[in-house]
Amino acid sequence: MNRIIVCLLIVLITVSPLFSIYLANLVGYREPLDIVAEELRLNEVEFSWTPLKDYVIPGLPDWLGYVLAGSIGVGIIFVFGFIMRRLIARRIR
Repeated sequence: MNRIIVCLLIVLITVSPLFSIYLANLVGYREPLDIVAEELRLNEVEFSWTPLKDYVIPGLPDWLGYVLAGSIGVGIIFVFGFIMRRLIARRIR
């Protein structure tokens, strides 16, 4: 993989908590679907199967949990893309 792309991904994953946690709290941002659910008086359903709910890892600060959760997500997408690329390449041959 191109080094520039890898460096860019590392920078974006590292800087993302600045925008998602700090600045969102600073300006009072809330998820639009949460606002709609509150107005419709819907209860949030707890999903017990999701390991990284709200990008939080228990026992870690929010910002670090967000970075790790983002890194895990990006890694999963890359692995999936790599596998799909291999499968398609084999099929073409």
